[in-house]
Amino acid sequence: MLSEFKKFILRGNVIDLAVAVVIGAAFGAIVTSLTQDIIMPLVGMLLGGLDFSSLSVTVGSAVLAYGKFIQAIVNFLIIGFALFLIVKAINKTMESKKQAEEAAPAAPPADVVLLTEIRDLLQKGR
Repeated sequence: MLSEFKKFILRGNVIDLAVAVVIGAAFGAIVTSLTQDIIMPLVGMLLGGLDFSSLSVTVGSAVLAYGKFIQAIVNFLIIGFALFLIVKAINKTMESKKQAEEAAPAAPPADVVLLTEIRDLLQKGR
């Protein structure tokens, strides 16, 4: 069972997924900081000094912090836009690579070249 687990954990997909999760978490922290520390204060300044993080409504004994929800939506939009740009760049790169492969046909294998030469020689001899 231990060797099977070792085989599973060392597969490329699992390691790639683990790296993606760690990088995603770090990217999320960067975007959260960008939103909370740079974008939202500027938006608040443009809206007359409004601080989104402190916006809340009290309903009975519950506090609905809708300002934090607005910040979460802005975080989501920024992350979504960044991922859109990354995927767009990857797709463009893959498309140009595919076009380059289609533009340059692969050379035929050596046995096909040899058979073609034999065929041409036989046709020439007739």
